[in-house]
Amino acid sequence: MAFGAAILFQCNIVGFNSLNCLSSPKLPRLFIHRRKYNFNSSNSVVGIRLSAVFANSKTPIREAAEAQLEEDINTFSPSSATTSSGWSVFAEKVSGEWDGFGADFSKEGEPIELPESVVPEAYREWDVKVFDWQTQCPTLAHPTHHSQLMYKLIKLLPTVGCEADAATKYSVLERNINDSNTVVAFAYQSSGCYVAVWQPVAAAAKASGSVSLLLELEHCLVDPRDKESRVRIIQAVSAVVKEKLIMMQLEGIQVFCEQWYGPFRNGEQLGGCAIRDSAFASTQALKTSQVTGVWQGLPAAIASFHQDYDSQLQEENVIIRELVVVDAENVPKPCSRDGSGLILLPKQLWCSSNQEKPGETCFQVGWLLDDGLAITSKCSFSADAKLKEIAIGSEKMQRW
Repeated sequence: MAFGAAILFQCNIVGFNSLNCLSSPKLPRLFIHRRKYNFNSSNSVVGIRLSAVFANSKTPIREAAEAQLEEDINTFSPSSATTSSGWSVFAEKVSGEWDGFGADFSKEGEPIELPESVVPEAYREWDVKVFDWQTQCPTLAHPTHHSQLMYKLIKLLPTVGCEADAATKYSVLERNINDSNTVVAFAYQSSGCYVAVWQPVAAAAKASGSVSLLLELEHCLVDPRDKESRVRIIQAVSAVVKEKLIMMQLEGIQVFCEQWYGPFRNGEQLGGCAIRDSAFASTQALKTSQVTGVWQGLPAAIASFHQDYDSQLQEENVIIRELVVVDAENVPKPCSRDGSGLILLPKQLWCSSNQEKPGETCFQVGWLLDDGLAITSKCSFSADAKLKEIAIGSEKMQRW
């Protein structure tokens, strides 16, 4: 009985807070967060809700919930998989209608407001700042052809009140991984996670004599507790060539929080008020204290990108790799984080850019799933700005 009561208590609190925001009919409508749960699933999220309820006490239920989450994360990275089977499983999990919200952030992690031209008059009258796009991301991957994956990023115009069910498309960006003109590399994992390195803008010579190359590093991470929930963090990176030296630096960040709404329909059905998530850009960012400490990683799933492409899949200069754990016994060295150099974002996310080795620049993102448990994705580049490695792994904070 206590177990069921705890679940009911948590659901009532979520519903109450959401409805309370709608008390004034004059205010712009806010979307209600309504998550669906499959209590019969082997990856039930009951324990996750309970871990939040009992966050301040070490109860047997909380310990069991933490153990279940750690088990989910431990199985996040497969120890081995063939390219054929790995891709088919990945294609099944990544395909579908992914709807949610997205926002742009500065390289310091500050949210960027939407252009005034797209914000409804009602928001301006009430002095409401709008940072988030409601988005759709219909994605389709061919189950057997590794180079065939496409998605559309659809941004919808902000709406007020009941107009939300009649949302209008603002922009549509279509991407395809077999387009060698815009994608450099693609790494995937059977969990549904992937990392794509896009090159949307060609190198351009500047008056100063330098050459600037803009890359976009797209990290897609799936929640191991809920396979229908994911985040995509896109890091805009510039590689400036000047006097035979290459400097890579972070220029901006995009974050998309999405949930799976059904099979692929090419974005024909708009989410509107039925969407189960809510705007997030101006919500509380991750706290430094939540990531400060020593983190121990599990063996990461890695995709290497070297000059020798023997026995690897390569088509029209687009390099495609599967992320696998090569050596399950090779446990990474503990990583110490003190918060410095981290860009803290909402939704328990962070990202960073640093030089881990001489001449090697790394761009990383992280997702804190629960207290002391996280998944990370990292792209490593050589001194000549060539992609060396992509790695996705899980980490646990060490408790002394």
